[in-house]
Amino acid sequence: MTGLLFAGYVAVFFVAALACLAGLSRVGRVEDPGTRRGLAALLVTSGGWAAAQAGFLVVPSTELKVAAYTGGLIFGLATVGAWLYFCSAYTGRAFHRNPTVRRVALGVFLAVVAVKVTNPVHGIYFGVEQASAPFPHLAVDHHTLHWVVMGTAYALAAVGYFMLFELLGQTGYDTRPLLALVAVTGLPVAADVVGASTSALPELSYESLGVAAFAVGVLFVFLDRFQAVQLAGDVRDAVVFLTDDGEIRDANERARGLFPALAGATGRPLADAVPAVAERLAGDRDVVELRRNGERRFYQVSATPFTFGRTRVGQMVVVTDVTSEEDARRQIQRQNERLGQFASVVSHDLRNPLNVAAGRVDLERDHRASEHLDAAARALDRMEQIIESVLMLAREGADIGERSRVSLAALAEQAWASVAAEHATFVVDGDLAFDADADRVVQLLENLSRNAVEHGGPDVTVRVGALADGSGFYVEDDGPGIPADLQDDIFEMGYTTSDGTGLGLSIVDTIASAHGWEVAATDAEHSATGARFEITSVEAAD
Repeated sequence: MTGLLFAGYVAVFFVAALACLAGLSRVGRVEDPGTRRGLAALLVTSGGWAAAQAGFLVVPSTELKVAAYTGGLIFGLATVGAWLYFCSAYTGRAFHRNPTVRRVALGVFLAVVAVKVTNPVHGIYFGVEQASAPFPHLAVDHHTLHWVVMGTAYALAAVGYFMLFELLGQTGYDTRPLLALVAVTGLPVAADVVGASTSALPELSYESLGVAAFAVGVLFVFLDRFQAVQLAGDVRDAVVFLTDDGEIRDANERARGLFPALAGATGRPLADAVPAVAERLAGDRDVVELRRNGERRFYQVSATPFTFGRTRVGQMVVVTDVTSEEDARRQIQRQNERLGQFASVVSHDLRNPLNVAAGRVDLERDHRASEHLDAAARALDRMEQIIESVLMLAREGADIGERSRVSLAALAEQAWASVAAEHATFVVDGDLAFDADADRVVQLLENLSRNAVEHGGPDVTVRVGALADGSGFYVEDDGPGIPADLQDDIFEMGYTTSDGTGLGLSIVDTIASAHGWEVAATDAEHSATGARFEITSVEAAD
């Protein structure tokens, strides 16, 4: 019976060491590099720890047993470091990357190892003696320093437990299997306590068995759930994990609540369980409409691949509630449609009678001269200008077109060519490359240039250039300028200080806003007087 018990102890530690070795073949499947390194180190150190315990039991001489036990102590201390590294990386913390923490940990580790290795000389760490229960073996008598080091190691291991339990307790997944695995790592501590306080168990280090069970359980049984918790554990959206073939591997609680068909759907194609989501992944439109509790909701579907080495092994599908954004987008779309209808009405229903009136006035003026006819002609021309400006504002109020890489200098020259100002001077002061709707930017520059000519006089100098900090560009003139108390008002629709329509600068503001830019009026910098318009928040091209 004693022989069988002895063989059982040896077999348990030997199997634990082999299991850790086998786990190394699968650790490469872990997606996160830091977690992968931590788990690999945990397998190596706990496997070495278990092998050293088995060796301690089977080697024949006292000297070899002491050497094996010392090796186990070193592997055990290294396992604590690997455990903390793994816990920090898996839970998204940065302790394992902190240079100071790493240097201090290495220094303490080497100092303790030096004490353990030299124990045969000073004997302050442990002593040995023969024992007969529960089978003949070399018993270890641990001294005070050993218990201090062990207590510190347990305290550090508890920090790792805290990090894991905090993550697993907050995630939206069913983490009970992982929590059970974490709990298993602590069970061998009970055997340590029994071995240290009674003769029922030999006083060995049993912790390696729990660590090995955790690592192997993660890699061989619960790898998908283990990675799902790390990759999307703190994501509050619905998350579904798929194989590279589109089959469901896992889903969090939010996803199962949103799509009840996911319950028990592991191994089934996503297209069978949730066809609406699968269609969005395959199509151009990434928003799906669902009804929840009688309310219409919109969800954006996105997918992120994850790989094993260079091989794609699956993807993470995230379903995000974008109801507010979609409602806003649809509202803008409806507004744009109404703007289009308004432009059609203005263009047809107002222009036609205006053209008739203008034609009749011209015919009458051909027959006789009259200041009243001249005034009527000017009023009709004014109405034509207003209609053109209103149509332009309606068009610019729509979404901008496709963006492309543009040159400020080239667009400024193109815009100036449309401005009737033969006596004015135009200067391009530097260039700026950025992404924008070229036609809209030309319109913006044209309106600002025309505004400068209208208010600055026929011989005005208009200057266009890039801002010194690269955040945008400016249009400046040397005209009379804009009073400081009016510089914020001039972009309001209909505001004018002359015979203009009051819409030109509103159009400028609309175009800038459509691009996500800001426009502001200030004083000129290249002349004593004048106005300067700065367009900022422009992302310059690399």
